Amino acid sequence: MYDLETRKHALALAAEGRSLNSVSKQTGISRAALRAWKSRIEPLPRINAQAAPCERCRPLPGAPDDPSMYAYLLGLYLGDGCISDHPRGGHHLRIACADAWPGLIEACRAAILAVRPTGSVCILQKQGCVMVTSYGRHWKCLFPQHGTGRKHERPIVLEPWQQTIVDAHPWAFIRGLIHSDGCRIVNWTEKAIGGRVKRYEYPRYFFTNSSPDIIGLLTAALDRVGVEWKAANQSRTAQNISVARKASVALMDRHVGPKR
Repeated sequence: MYDLETRKHALALAAEGRSLNSVSKQTGISRAALRAWKSRIEPLPRINAQAAPCERCRPLPGAPDDPSMYAYLLGLYLGDGCISDHPRGGHHLRIACADAWPGLIEACRAAILAVRPTGSVCILQKQGCVMVTSYGRHWKCLFPQHGTGRKHERPIVLEPWQQTIVDAHPWAFIRGLIHSDGCRIVNWTEKAIGGRVKRYEYPRYFFTNSSPDIIGLLTAALDRVGVEWKAANQSRTAQNISVARKASVALMDRHVGPKR
């Protein structure tokens, strides 16, 4: 960040009739910055991420404005979310949502605004998906699971205050995880009965993730709400969790449902 005197000096050189390219070479200041200073010469204040601590930064954090929506957003973040630093301070929360599920995109947007009512959300189009993105100074406080590298290559452990929220709103947390890295499908089979072949269809839920810690968070929440599950088709890179029993699928349909 350049101070006001440096800016004034650079603009004075330009006022002498010199080109921006010449001033840029002499001062080392980019031409884009010189052009911007013509409309605003005062330096923008540098954002200090700790200047206004939020409730998450305190030794005894309080609950977010909407704990249920936070539990849902936590599930989305653990599945398809990331947090990146902004050059001037603060952070960007990004949740990847497939174009095929416009209802999920809107649900993600609504959850972010419920957790941070004074914030804003933008939708950035990528190939085959969108990044639901929000800037804020405390996303790392709200999601302390952030870190370098992929989630399955590092420990993912909930803070006590997060676990309290998940325990109070397990279905919202499960819904977020399923909506990020899960799906509801309809399987079918054929059986010969009385000489005739009949086709039977049955729904089931799947969740796929490479992090054993995230798998453990999901299965613990499923146990808490009485949903029977089993591990299926485990590979070297990912593990599948299946919910297929009729009563458990009915519970999932009531509280989670397919992505839309």
